Amino acid sequence: MLNNDPKILEAYSRDASIFKVMPKYVAFPKSSDDIKKLVEYAKTNGESLTVRAAGTDMTGGPLNESIIVDVTKHMNQIGEITGPTCVVEPGVFYRDFEKKTLEKGWLLPCYPASKDLCALGGMIANNCGGEKSLRYGKMENFIVESKWIFSDGNEYVIRPGAIDNKYSEQIFELIKANYELIQKARPRVAKNSAGYYLWNVWDGKTFDLNKLLVGSQGTLGIMTEATIRLVKVKPCHDMIALFFKSWDELPQVINALLPFEPESLETFDEETLKLGIRFMPEIARKTGSSVINFALKFLPEAWIGVKMLRLPKLIVLVEVAEDTEEEVKAKVKEISKAVEHFSVWSRVIEKDSEEEKFWVMRRESFNFLRKHVGPARHGFTVGESGGDKRTVPFIEDFCIPVEKIPEFLPKAKKILEDNGINVNIAGHAGEGNFHIIPLMDLTKESERAKITRVAGLFYDLVAEYRGTITGEHNDGIIRTPYLNKMYSPEILALFKKVKQIFDPTNIFNPGKKVGGNLEYLNSHISTT
Repeated sequence: MLNNDPKILEAYSRDASIFKVMPKYVAFPKSSDDIKKLVEYAKTNGESLTVRAAGTDMTGGPLNESIIVDVTKHMNQIGEITGPTCVVEPGVFYRDFEKKTLEKGWLLPCYPASKDLCALGGMIANNCGGEKSLRYGKMENFIVESKWIFSDGNEYVIRPGAIDNKYSEQIFELIKANYELIQKARPRVAKNSAGYYLWNVWDGKTFDLNKLLVGSQGTLGIMTEATIRLVKVKPCHDMIALFFKSWDELPQVINALLPFEPESLETFDEETLKLGIRFMPEIARKTGSSVINFALKFLPEAWIGVKMLRLPKLIVLVEVAEDTEEEVKAKVKEISKAVEHFSVWSRVIEKDSEEEKFWVMRRESFNFLRKHVGPARHGFTVGESGGDKRTVPFIEDFCIPVEKIPEFLPKAKKILEDNGINVNIAGHAGEGNFHIIPLMDLTKESERAKITRVAGLFYDLVAEYRGTITGEHNDGIIRTPYLNKMYSPEILALFKKVKQIFDPTNIFNPGKKVGGNLEYLNSHISTT
């Protein structure tokens, strides 16, 4: 079951993060029994296990120097979809799952921008969110029950209301004894993936261990199966694109829009728009259009740019989806009226093909940068140092209260500018969750040194504004050392206690959530 072929090890030493960690083995389990054997092997031989799904993680979450457990090769079964739930294995790719659910009129709406690449196991491990989380919530809201193999080698069914094993009993006692401290530590933001979510597990009435395991990044056990809750697809939808001259009015506009319950409220900045213009031929291919036809679709936006006398500082996409066309048209009309008194330009977009141009630009900006920015890739270079710059996700997922955005962003940008770092910004405006992707040359030691320095300053600022260092992408290697920026020593001690309850010998994904440090982070930054 264990493979140590050098080519395979090399392939599993990277994810979508800035790190490279060479494993000792890669395993491809076919069943729960195989995973139980791996747990026993790890305990007996002093090894550790890190589960990997699609490898799209930006934090180094699925990297480990011991054994990587790839669940996508064999543990990828999708159960029958007969209603609003479906049983899945962790190796199912979201794109395959969505194809089957849509055939039945159902959807798992918490998908991330990497929906064409990611797998359900990673989505659950990171407690993912995305463009529809504004209305529907994150992955934690869609787990009906799940099966996990813990450090004792046994498989457990985890369902709401059940305190029926030694793990749930100990966690219940831990939360009960520290309830006020835990509730006080809850991040007051729209979404959070930092730390262990102890505040979600017991609300005084219902105990649900799934609320702790989802988002635990494989550090407490290995999930073998999940029953997923689905929602009915809203068949009718339109989009309103809003064009801003500055970020100043964004909070007021968002507050004016939220009462209409939009399906999504997404944004991207001027630099992302420039990226879309530069890679227009590729975006055209993504949407199935010729370059000329695709360019013609942007004529209305070009005219808006003429009226603004510049490119917009940011674009906000407001998606409205309901059961009938009448409901959609009524909401669009109300939203258009609600933004009239702001200094924004708006355009209603009714055709799917026109909506797609914006969605591709929003969803694919990181992938375009990863693909094209780098040493002499396609002749495209960024910045003064030429083509050695590449995407460096390390502060890419903060979330702050929406009303603080205009005050926060200039300070955040100054930190980056003072350190000579260029970025583009996109994200979930309705939740204050933004993705900043720096471009840096990691072949230079001076550039690599910026990562921990800038991250420290940046997360101090996030903490000052009562935000979270990660809204969706989780902790991994890159953010575990910074959890002390968000949480008190008492809460960090409780996180260690949680890890000790589930995994006393540290066999599950060590160094994530607890035990990570800056020395390990710096020593595993890849220069290629």
